[in-house]
Amino acid sequence: MPSTAARLRLGVNIDHVATLRNARGSAYPDPLRAALLAEAAGADGITAHLREDRRHIRDADIAALMAGLTRPLNFEMAAVPEMQDIALAHRPHAVCLVPERREERTTEGGLDVAGDEARLTAFIAPLRAAGIRVSLFIGHAPAQIAAAARTGAAVVELHTGAYCDLHAEGRLAERDAELAALRQGAALAHGQGLEVHAGHGLSFETVGPVAAIPQLRELNIGHFLIGEAVFIGLGPAIAEMRRLMDAARA
Repeated sequence: MPSTAARLRLGVNIDHVATLRNARGSAYPDPLRAALLAEAAGADGITAHLREDRRHIRDADIAALMAGLTRPLNFEMAAVPEMQDIALAHRPHAVCLVPERREERTTEGGLDVAGDEARLTAFIAPLRAAGIRVSLFIGHAPAQIAAAARTGAAVVELHTGAYCDLHAEGRLAERDAELAALRQGAALAHGQGLEVHAGHGLSFETVGPVAAIPQLRELNIGHFLIGEAVFIGLGPAIAEMRRLMDAARA
């Protein structure tokens, strides 16, 4: 069973630097430059999601990140053959398998591992054989956690979007219940030998209670940090998120 750790890693998702670049069809702003700034500001890793429709991160971005980063790359992707081939060609430190629908604005909910366990197990096997650490982006339902543990994945990343949405809507009792369910899910996943990460929608306001969950080893945060960078800069935004995470663990 993995041990809990006092320090919580921060992965910074740079997808929406690419969204801004693509809005003008130009080469600026450069996602690699943002990733290097994030590293300098204290990010422990960089996350990039290459979607099937290439709406933000592009194939060339993955190649540039692999060549230029000094910290691990977490490659978010759908569990489809095209993305498996790309991952095997580049061999990033980790891949995080996420559900993907072309019409969605962002990732909605977690994978249905329990309903797709056999296919996901077969999909993960060659990634593991290539030395790539595999994470599954899931909800906190016990059935999903148990299925994830059987697939051969080393990590689960718990979806914090519902918790963040309930906070934003002022539905505090429901928010607190969702937070309790995330705590229970983290404890269950840790008890089944999985490393536990979390992410989606986290902000300065919402990160503290999640960061305080003792079984968590990593948070992956993107959209809020890129948005906040417009006002205070990327380095200061990451530094403040790092401070809040550390304070929650203390």
